[in-house]
Amino acid sequence: MSTDPDADASAQEGPPAPRRSPAGGVLAAVKETVLVVAVALVVSLVVKTFLLQAFFIPSQSMERTLDIGDRVVVSKLSPGPFELHRGDVVVFSDPGGWLTQSAPAQRGPVGTVVAEALTFVGLLPEDSDDHLIKRVVGLPGDRVACCDASGRVSVNDTPVDEGAYLFPGAQPSEQPFDVVVPEGQLWVMGDNRAESADSRYNRDKPHGGFVPVDLVVGRAYAVVWPVGHWDWLGTPDDFDDVSGASGTK
Repeated sequence: MSTDPDADASAQEGPPAPRRSPAGGVLAAVKETVLVVAVALVVSLVVKTFLLQAFFIPSQSMERTLDIGDRVVVSKLSPGPFELHRGDVVVFSDPGGWLTQSAPAQRGPVGTVVAEALTFVGLLPEDSDDHLIKRVVGLPGDRVACCDASGRVSVNDTPVDEGAYLFPGAQPSEQPFDVVVPEGQLWVMGDNRAESADSRYNRDKPHGGFVPVDLVVGRAYAVVWPVGHWDWLGTPDDFDDVSGASGTK
């Protein structure tokens, strides 16, 4: 039997553990980073496709609710699992001829690829070259008219007080109209009525100024940028007294 305590300790410890080389540690860190980024991109793409999407506000048509340069987040669950209601702010694809062709942003080849990739997965807001944002005033089957003796818009013969969101000093409409919204379509108007080429001014275009519900990307529910403009875009109560169905999918 050995009586050397150092020998006994060495025997118990066993062979030394292999040391990781610096190159191996760097490679492992790179692999982990790539995996995390890939997972993040997949999650972002899934969120953008089924749940949320960011959009950039390019014009003054929705002032005072939304300013030029604001970024809004849109819920893709409305229409769908959740209904659209009168007063909701919605983003929709151009029904045909509502938008003029704008000049593309000036970026280099690399910048263009990066911007398109980040937009595709939802990490950058969509530009508005082929999208518009307006407020739903009439749902399928609604009769929407302007103006009554007090200068107000009426829906199903009920005057609507739009003071909660109209641009200060703006008239409900300087152009008279009286329409019935077809099935599966919407009547939309901007909050800054004098600066909004909305349903009123596109009646000679495809769909007669109405917006097919199928073209609605979703309901804008929050301003997320810039920080000083953070706001929740809820459904106003201005339409609560209007008769008829209150929502549509």
